[in-house]
Amino acid sequence: MKILAVPAPLLIPVIVALTACTPTRVDNKLPLPAVPHYSQSGDTPTTVDPWALSSWWKGFRDPVLDALIADALAANHDIKIAKSRVREAKSMITIAESALYPSLEISGSGGREKSLDRVFAVPGQRGVELIAPAGNLISGGLAARWEVDLFGGRQLEAEAVSAQAEGSREAERSVLVGVLAQVATNYLELRGTQARAENLRRRIDLQQQRLKVVRAFSQAGRATEWEVARQQALLYGTEATLPALDNAIAALTHRLTVLTGKPPEQRDTRLAFTGRRLATLPTIPNLLPSALLDQRPDMRLAKTQLDAAAASLGSARADLYPKVVLSASGGLGTLATGGMPTLAETVYALGAGLSAPIFNAGRIRAHIAAQDAKLEQAAANYEKTFLLALEDVENAYVALRSSQQRQQQSAQAEAAADAAHRHAQAFFERGVADVLAVLDAEHIRLDMYDESIKADTAVSVGLVSLYRALGGGWDLNDAPEARAP
Repeated sequence: MKILAVPAPLLIPVIVALTACTPTRVDNKLPLPAVPHYSQSGDTPTTVDPWALSSWWKGFRDPVLDALIADALAANHDIKIAKSRVREAKSMITIAESALYPSLEISGSGGREKSLDRVFAVPGQRGVELIAPAGNLISGGLAARWEVDLFGGRQLEAEAVSAQAEGSREAERSVLVGVLAQVATNYLELRGTQARAENLRRRIDLQQQRLKVVRAFSQAGRATEWEVARQQALLYGTEATLPALDNAIAALTHRLTVLTGKPPEQRDTRLAFTGRRLATLPTIPNLLPSALLDQRPDMRLAKTQLDAAAASLGSARADLYPKVVLSASGGLGTLATGGMPTLAETVYALGAGLSAPIFNAGRIRAHIAAQDAKLEQAAANYEKTFLLALEDVENAYVALRSSQQRQQQSAQAEAAADAAHRHAQAFFERGVADVLAVLDAEHIRLDMYDESIKADTAVSVGLVSLYRALGGGWDLNDAPEARAP
């Protein structure tokens, strides 16, 4: 590194000339594959209320779910951590931008001095002591320094940090989207599992009734021991499935409790089963694929990483060019001694320095190459994130359509089972069928009801997955409800 000291008046024309040079900014525009629509979205119109997308869970019209979401937004630890990282990143912006401005330092000192000297007139004899009067010494100064950002290196460095800070903000929004979806998914699965457990207990009661009837028939000679053993095995098998459902209920309850910022052992009476099934579902959203660039936080996060990499590369290239530093300093010093006039001295200095790289063993070029590779990685990651987002949405549409078909078929099966049960009951009342026919029809009806519960839960969870894939909820703080006083 060659450093030249140039008088300030001579350096001004140089600064003006260098300021007109081309900046080292790097173009970070990256074309993405053109995707006109989702292949699996069906006939769903490509319109959706943006505020409905922001607070999509309200479409379920479940006050307990609304309350759990509110608790999670206020107390979830992942959200708290993400918010703290955003505050940290904002502080880093201030640190980076401070390099764009002059630095100013003040200094001062004070003390009292007294000197004692001994003068020897003859070797070996005691000399004469000369005592100078004590004096107070006070000095102070002010110094300023500014590196002129001629080629935009400092500015680009600050832009890189700013992009990284915005990335922290998008990461926070991504956490928000994930937490909202987790709370809703676990709650809907909890309600479905609770309904299935309640239905399973009814099936167990029904099989116990059937076992009593078969035993009575066996004693009357109308049933064999094989039929009794078979019914006993069916009862045991049904009872064996209940602990798994109870375990799932406990696990889902614990997950919801932790998601809302509370210990898992803390009971939440709101999660008790009420026997009510969800009556409404949110509308199926559909956005143009290009809207994912603005809607999904992970897409915007990848874009901020691309912006940061481009700015860092430009900043690295700026190291190839000269640097200009302007400096100024001034100070005042006084010395006061007893019986003598006070001495004062004023000092100031103005200067400018110009430095340019000549030889650094390839360090700057290697740094540029490394930043260029990082830009390539960020560009590839940006395109990859877009493709993964498209895949996520397409898979969500496929899963939702499949669940809807299953729901329709389960509803038909449940309706047919209800009709069969009514016919069996009518035949029993007319004496055409025995009580076992009624119990068997009721058993089939409860089996179909269980399938219907699973299908309804799958549709609800599928909607949550679709809203999450579309980035629903990231702009919750911008919704009208959140902005209202």
